[in-house]
Amino acid sequence: MSPTPEQQARKHIDELLIDSGWQIQDFNEFNLSASLGLAIREFPTETGHADYVLFVDKTAVGAIEAKPIGTTLGGVAEQTAKYIKKFPKEIPHIGLPLYFAYESTGIETYFRDERDPEPRSRRVFSFHKPQTLYEWINEKDTLRTRLQNIPELDVAGLWPCQIEAIEGLEKSFKRAKPRALIQMATGSGKTLSLQTLNGKEVTL
Repeated sequence: MSPTPEQQARKHIDELLIDSGWQIQDFNEFNLSASLGLAIREFPTETGHADYVLFVDKTAVGAIEAKPIGTTLGGVAEQTAKYIKKFPKEIPHIGLPLYFAYESTGIETYFRDERDPEPRSRRVFSFHKPQTLYEWINEKDTLRTRLQNIPELDVAGLWPCQIEAIEGLEKSFKRAKPRALIQMATGSGKTLSLQTLNGKEVTL
């Protein structure tokens, strides 16, 4: 019998998780000491069974909602939210809601960080490594939070078109826009504009 679309999705998700350094376990045999990063299948929460709950350093930090291949993930975030907002009190967890939420078909994956100023899902290539989530957990603020506090631009030595370009990009960053474009004429100082911008952002 051919696998169902959901079974195919779970297979792809398992492969992505393993490639990213996660150890996969079933709920009835999970061992929090087995690895830094654990993905526990069919984890019971107060609002139902989460397809996967992610543990980093023995603490629940996020969840994955698995969907059949071909599902449009844009409207699935609410389902993941149910699991990360109502989590068993007796299980060690980072806080409520759990920080990290994923929706995935195994072909397409969306991610959001609930600590962002305006959390919203965005497409990612794969699941983040356990070490990456561990580092993010221990940072004071998320990147998108820090982008709300970009240092004021020192305009000395900059042309008006350069100031406009840099400030426009910074507004885009603050609005969490995934893409931005600088369009400047030849000889108008694109290189200096980007060097100035880069010098500011590395301090975030």
